[in-house]
Amino acid sequence: MTLYIGREASKLWKRVCAETTTELNLLLENWKYLLAGLIFQYIHGLAARGVHYLHRPGPTLQDVGFFLLPELGPDKAYISETVFSFVFLSFVLWTFHPFIFKAKKIYTVLLWCRVLAFLVASQSLRIITFYSTQLPGPNYHCREGSKLARLPRPDSAFEVLLINFPRGVIYGCGDLIFSSHMIFTLVFVLTYQKYGTRRCIKQFAWLIAVAQSFLIVASHKHYTVDVVVAWYTVNLVVFFIDKKLPELPDRSNGSASLLLPLSTKDKDSKTKEENHKLLNGNSGDPADWRQRTQVNGKTLEDGNTVHAETTTNGA
Repeated sequence: MTLYIGREASKLWKRVCAETTTELNLLLENWKYLLAGLIFQYIHGLAARGVHYLHRPGPTLQDVGFFLLPELGPDKAYISETVFSFVFLSFVLWTFHPFIFKAKKIYTVLLWCRVLAFLVASQSLRIITFYSTQLPGPNYHCREGSKLARLPRPDSAFEVLLINFPRGVIYGCGDLIFSSHMIFTLVFVLTYQKYGTRRCIKQFAWLIAVAQSFLIVASHKHYTVDVVVAWYTVNLVVFFIDKKLPELPDRSNGSASLLLPLSTKDKDSKTKEENHKLLNGNSGDPADWRQRTQVNGKTLEDGNTVHAETTTNGA
């Protein structure tokens, strides 16, 4: 038993080391995109902090969601935050699963480049909307009489730049017409819908997204229009940006070597090898003859296979 555990631990360590090497090479090539996406997350928080200074509490707007859904109250507002934290953490852990599991369908660095591109585009539209029109926040701490409804004038620019994370994000006001939690939730769900392999998890993820929508409205954290706008806008943003970005490589075809930086000598030898194969009538990469696990850029779910018909011509 001890020998088996030691052998499996050794395999796991080798797998982690090999994956780390591959991801570091990808990180060296794409760190600028990741850094830009992370910096924009701060800019998004800074914009939400800035609009809080402009927020003026007032009567809560008439909202059909507030009439139809039972109000959770301020003491149960943690429910929607708990659901969102579960979605966020589970997605982050899934993106790092290639370091542990044998079934590797994605590259973590390339996937996060894609996810951050979706988030940046959606959050840019969100910033435009809540700076275009300021609405009285429906949340309990944003109503008249609350000390957090209005922020006092800052004493310095540093006070604004600090954004008081995470308290300033949780107790923000004025960043309406677009739900930030729904942006993250829908981007994560749509990404797993395309690159995940478990059908049951995909169905569960969509169920969680719907439940999160109702919880946000029932908690009076946003108006119903904020959730509705997020649902169709994020889907459109992901659809159009996904068409513009290059498709993620299929790991099952042994394409890891294609992502590693090649020296000039390696490139020349590879080019000569490909030319030699073409001159001899070969089709190039023998991986093209193998069974594919992706169709139209989508990873097939577990249990599905691709069938191809082959025909032969007699001489």
